[in-house]
Amino acid sequence: MKKEVCSCLRTRVVEFLIQSAQDLQVSPIVKYSALSLFTDRFYPSLCAEGTTDAKSWLLQPLRESNLQLFALVAVWISSKMHDSPPLGVKCFKSLADNTIKEQHFTNKDFLEAELVLIQVLKFEMGTLSIAFRFIEDLLTKLREVARVGEQLSFEACMDIMDLLYEKGETSSFNCSSHHLAASIVVAAYVVTVPLQKSEFPILLWVKFVTSCREKDIIDTVRNILMHVFEA
Repeated sequence: MKKEVCSCLRTRVVEFLIQSAQDLQVSPIVKYSALSLFTDRFYPSLCAEGTTDAKSWLLQPLRESNLQLFALVAVWISSKMHDSPPLGVKCFKSLADNTIKEQHFTNKDFLEAELVLIQVLKFEMGTLSIAFRFIEDLLTKLREVARVGEQLSFEACMDIMDLLYEKGETSSFNCSSHHLAASIVVAAYVVTVPLQKSEFPILLWVKFVTSCREKDIIDTVRNILMHVFEA
């Protein structure tokens, strides 16, 4: 798949995944695990020539409707990992019937797409090190040590994560999940905590807790805020 085609489709499909997660009312961990599986790993593998040996009509040619199917499958796989009981294929097929207009997919197509996605990811499905988990941990620790932690909006952190995924910036920062989580927490603090209550040394605290370099966090936060205010 050509890079310009990848760039053109990526935003629309990521927005489709985020909207689908909202329509299905999945938990944040399911949503961000799906985004990690699809956006951080599956999609880049398709855009990099020669990096996948998976053979399927769903990949040749790779249409936008097929990518939307893979996005739903990523949410389905994530639900299997995190929900008890997980959402069934009928939920996803029903949503696909209502939202994917270019093509009709059967239950069998969902099962084939699931196998293809797993093959492309080389059966490595772990989501323990995604940024969302570290954001949750940081917010919990902050609320344990400072009252101002109650002022830091969890929703703002998720909004920033969504925005970065939509703009394709989660990987462009070229940093670890710990670093990205720390930077998102600091950015959300700057955006949501009232000025008169923002005396807590959030940057120094995050640096201490994560062992990330202060300069690196500042640079990433600056880039994040630039995207936030552009939006």
